[in-house]
Amino acid sequence: MTLPPDHPPITPPRIGVLLINLGTPDAPDTPAVKRYLAEFLSDRRVVELSPLLWQPILRGVVLTTRPKKSAAAYHEVWREDGSPLAAITRAQSDALQGAFGADVVVDWAMRYGSPSIPDRLEAMKATGCERILLASLYPQYCAATTATAHDRAFAVLAGMRWQPAIRTLPPYYDDPLYIDALKIELERGVASLDFEPEVILTSFHGMPQRTLELGDPYHCQCRKTARLLGEATGRPMTVSFQSRFGRAKWLEPATDATLEELAEKGVKKIVVTAPGFSADCLETLEEVAMQGRDTFLGGGGTHFAYLPCLNASEAGITMLRRILARELAGWVTLP
Repeated sequence: MTLPPDHPPITPPRIGVLLINLGTPDAPDTPAVKRYLAEFLSDRRVVELSPLLWQPILRGVVLTTRPKKSAAAYHEVWREDGSPLAAITRAQSDALQGAFGADVVVDWAMRYGSPSIPDRLEAMKATGCERILLASLYPQYCAATTATAHDRAFAVLAGMRWQPAIRTLPPYYDDPLYIDALKIELERGVASLDFEPEVILTSFHGMPQRTLELGDPYHCQCRKTARLLGEATGRPMTVSFQSRFGRAKWLEPATDATLEELAEKGVKKIVVTAPGFSADCLETLEEVAMQGRDTFLGGGGTHFAYLPCLNASEAGITMLRRILARELAGWVTLP
């Protein structure tokens, strides 16, 4: 069919896969961290307090004192190619490019910071993506992570006149593909050590206790991930939760307290892994691999190893490719 001369250009229809992770400041300095924390901690999904109560606290003591401390921590883990979380998520996106056919565009975004979900969704729409899979890379579901990423994407869609069709990636905390990838990397990591661990500690990101009481399945899903990983490897897993913030009661036991207690009980050799994170970040690299090491060795332990997240490892990318391909079924035909 011949189009009239004044017809607007037609972009060939495509499918988009948008990998989404939490977020990161643009630089390891106080101003950048302050901007990031202001956005992150203003999210009603993250801090479930009335803004009338919370915002004066946030704009006062929190954003006055915390950015400088956090910037120093970010400086400890910052890479030549930027924030670890951003660099790894970018690498995951790059590794999956072309995995689902020439008409499937794979991109990545951060819920807070850059590249933003609105920017990347608009870019996908501009390149002809009529169907988009939102792939929030949180194995376990929590309103403060998965839900808020979807909220942001849906808010963008609400402003579009011509919307793409949307699918969302379900939590994959007990997916055999995910458990197998964790098993492969855990066994490979332990085999590379010069010691045999007495304890394997699985450290998940902490959430306030009230999230469990309000109905989030996060706590149970974390526990199930650890149980399935233990069954797959034949090694018992000790579960803990890290990154407490504020005075509210958080999920327990806490990672720092657990490391201290294990050392006090005479455990000398430990391995820590973080199966709740799809990519290493400040919370794993600085809080666990650095602070956690100091806590355990300072308490009397002799051997400590933190094993990286799945990141862009072969096992991790294979797992993501197969899980995403399954969610794209009906949209694309893969061999």
